[in-house]
Amino acid sequence: MTFRTFSYLVFIGFFMTLPLWADVFHTRLFTRILIFALLALSLDLVVGYGGMVSFGHAAFFGTGAYMTGMMSLHGITDALVVWPAAAGAAMLIALPIGALSLRTRGAYFIMITLAFAQMAYYFASGLETFGGSDGMRLLARNTIAGKEILVRHDFFYYAAAGSLAAAFLLCRRLTRSRFGLILGGIRQNEKRMQSLGYATYPYQLTCFVISAALAGLAGALMANETLYISPSYLHWTQSGHALVMVILGGLGTLAGPVLGAIVLLLLEEILSAFTQHWMIVLGPLLILVVLYARGGLHGLWPQKKVSHATTP
Repeated sequence: MTFRTFSYLVFIGFFMTLPLWADVFHTRLFTRILIFALLALSLDLVVGYGGMVSFGHAAFFGTGAYMTGMMSLHGITDALVVWPAAAGAAMLIALPIGALSLRTRGAYFIMITLAFAQMAYYFASGLETFGGSDGMRLLARNTIAGKEILVRHDFFYYAAAGSLAAAFLLCRRLTRSRFGLILGGIRQNEKRMQSLGYATYPYQLTCFVISAALAGLAGALMANETLYISPSYLHWTQSGHALVMVILGGLGTLAGPVLGAIVLLLLEEILSAFTQHWMIVLGPLLILVVLYARGGLHGLWPQKKVSHATTP
């Protein structure tokens, strides 16, 4: 057994058993970490594998949260209905945004996705029915088949962990499939892929929409965790926060964004307990990682070198 495999088993074992020995505070803290890990994972699919640096993922995260709140107001609270609906709503929003944004490249793509996210933010701020800029509260967490199972923090923790695991396996399957190989080729040299006869636009748009669905699911989970929804979920700083997690953990690794979310949120929690100016300490730490760990924290783990195909 390699050290890398052993570390993965320890990591999985820790998260599988955490609610059995942790108190409510730490269970909820790690539930929040798992939700943000899901958001970071969705962004890594676009940035790390698709080569599309998006600053608009907060729009899909917030859409999932607001869809949860809207359905709750209309008496629809079953997670088996609400969570797929939240992911579906994010996909519907992502389709026109992606269709327009992917007509641009580089800094223009970054700016147009940022602009769409801010439009969604100001739109949500004007929704007086849902609290406007003050946001709205949910009365209770979603049910499962009519039963209030998720009221218990440990059960909700496992629901978040299961959602992250399912999303991770989906992304792993996608990135290792023919679709993923073509996407990797587009990331490295789009013109070459076009010259080989591949229509690059549909692949990029599909990646963008799938990523949005996962972000929407993360938003639905966050709404259930906090029992509160506000326009801040759609603000561009949420996208920046997720992007930091991806870069910190390691672009294009899947496990990296999860690791980045864990490390970043734990550092925030620990440092904020000592000083109000914790960002002054966290900032230089992030700079050191970027300068000396080019593959992110995930790249520090010893691994066998493998050759990746650049074309399908």
